[in-house]
Amino acid sequence: MSNEQDRKQGLTYRDAGVDIDAQDRALDRIKEHLASTKTAGVLSELGSFGGLFRVPGDVDDAVLVASADGVGTKLMIAWKTDRHDTVGEDLVNHCVNDILVMGARPLFFLDYFAVGKLDPLVAEQVVAGVARGCRGNGCALLGGETAEMPDMYREGEYDLAGTIVGVVSKSKILDGSQVAEGDLLVGLVSTGLHTNGYTLARKIAFERMGLEAGDELPGVGKSVGEALLAVHRSYFKVLERPLENGWIHALSHITGGGLTDNLPRVLPKTLRAEIDLESWEIPPLFRVLQREGGVPWDDMLRTFNNGIGMVAVVPASSHAEFTAHLEGSGEKPVLIGRIVSGDGKVHYKGSLE
Repeated sequence: MSNEQDRKQGLTYRDAGVDIDAQDRALDRIKEHLASTKTAGVLSELGSFGGLFRVPGDVDDAVLVASADGVGTKLMIAWKTDRHDTVGEDLVNHCVNDILVMGARPLFFLDYFAVGKLDPLVAEQVVAGVARGCRGNGCALLGGETAEMPDMYREGEYDLAGTIVGVVSKSKILDGSQVAEGDLLVGLVSTGLHTNGYTLARKIAFERMGLEAGDELPGVGKSVGEALLAVHRSYFKVLERPLENGWIHALSHITGGGLTDNLPRVLPKTLRAEIDLESWEIPPLFRVLQREGGVPWDDMLRTFNNGIGMVAVVPASSHAEFTAHLEGSGEKPVLIGRIVSGDGKVHYKGSLE
């Protein structure tokens, strides 16, 4: 067909690679998932141009706390395994933890799903994970956006990001100002890599070790895909009561940058965090990645959480109650260090070798 004939025939949006009907089918599949997250604060219905949410009336001097994040290259493991129902939960839990460290409880979540060619089934699986994360944290999936962009993403690829909004009483905001010399550092265990360090982990597993996603990861007892897709856990439920009771001076979500870079974000410049590297057992997954990749331990501590996904800075006077609460909730808290006079940084003692 000549260019002249092609021009006369005309083009549709579908001819250009965007299928609006597929978007409608995807929306039909996810309506039930969105409805399952509805809370008392939701005022709008699905399909509105924006989401409406009532500011809670049970919080004195309410302050809204917002954060946005993505899942990163962990998505590439989902593509490899053709398993898409966990990354949405990863996203919500990560964002919940990011506002939790400021003392906030989540109110609602908004997701953004961008794809090359929209597969309604995949879209439903992704949103099902988002909805599961919202239900688990008691927040509403208030809305979102699905974008089909064939010129941006190859078929089978997608990106996932989201924004969370929570609330905290102004008098209960955690900003690090309460941290004092003598406070104790209590680590809460992670469920794996969470959503950080995947560019390095993928290089080690797939290039250095030559494994496929379905292969068993030696020394871990799981397949590569299963180990790397372990869901990024939320700490909201287990820390809600301690926050209400004032047992916590600060919280640090151990994400990109590890303990080394995240703890200083809640430390006064005149104090430092002293951490005993021999106080907890490094999970096998991290040991395997370190050994097979020949990764220096300094780099491990700035790339991965190494088994500690959240650190609570707790006054010594609250430590017993705090620990008892955690253990009663099924946690295995670890006393990993303390706050001492210093330079606003993390200092390690002991060895990980």
